Amino acid sequence: MSSKSPRRRAREFVIQGLYQWQVGDQDEAAIQVQAEGVAGFDKADNELYVTLLGEARQNVETLKLDLGPHIDRAWDEVSPIERCILLLGACELKLHPETPYRVIINEAIELAKTYGGTDGHKFVNGVLDKLAAVQRATEIRKP
Repeated sequence: MSSKSPRRRAREFVIQGLYQWQVGDQDEAAIQVQAEGVAGFDKADNELYVTLLGEARQNVETLKLDLGPHIDRAWDEVSPIERCILLLGACELKLHPETPYRVIINEAIELAKTYGGTDGHKFVNGVLDKLAAVQRATEIRKP
């Protein structure tokens, strides 16, 4: 039995949905049907899942622009799963100030450790740390 929180599960399903969208070119309805058929989806925070998946997809170009200065290679050279994790992290940093930046980055690192390449979590951590320094500067400076 896994002890994952409903929010962690939601983020995992968002990553899977973004992957299906980017790699498989599936629409939101197909992604939703697929997710609902996966064991454990009923334990995910469905509201968070729907919100983050929709926001990341709708804001993908802006999020890529936000991430761009902090990535040392072309977007297409970043692995597809790490692109999805970065989009999710950037989306939360930009649109969800109620979630502490440290939580967002930690969740992204854990997702990268689970789903990404060998050192993918280090890359994700570095990029999101730099992005947080720009987007959450006031929060970071608070004692």
